[in-house]
Amino acid sequence: MTVVRPGLAELVAKVRQPAGGSADPRATAFAVADVLRENLPSPRILTEEERLGDPDGYVGHTLHAEAAFSIVAVVWRPGQRTPIHDHIAWCVFGVLQGVEYETLYRHDGDHMTEIGRTANRAGEVSGFAPPGDIHRVHNTGDGTAISLHIYGADLGATPSSVRRIYDLPVR
Repeated sequence: MTVVRPGLAELVAKVRQPAGGSADPRATAFAVADVLRENLPSPRILTEEERLGDPDGYVGHTLHAEAAFSIVAVVWRPGQRTPIHDHIAWCVFGVLQGVEYETLYRHDGDHMTEIGRTANRAGEVSGFAPPGDIHRVHNTGDGTAISLHIYGADLGATPSSVRRIYDLPVR
């Protein structure tokens, strides 16, 4: 069965140029964020079943992967969160539904230091590039949150966008 993903083909076509254009990961993230801002799809890019999420943890659905970038939709039920982590490449994300609460950290050797917090609401787009991309994402709301992530890596060839998980105390 073929799954229809409204807006995906157009988004992929528009992301290709900036994703493969610059050697500067930060500039690439900002350029891809501009494209996503103008082409943010609705939650219907996922099937009704995919939008339900998983009670055992947040779930990612890889919608597209090629050499320069991958697109993953992430579904977060209330209370679900990532560990503190960073990434192997630049990342851009847009919130399709709900709120994604993000906490930023600095690695200080034997501990982590919180350096910022932001609540990303439906319709908002943000991006970042390593280094300095250590964070935790958390659904603090009462409903399911859905976000679309574009990573500067081929997640068809690499099993994860996560470079490292930081299991250190936060001070």
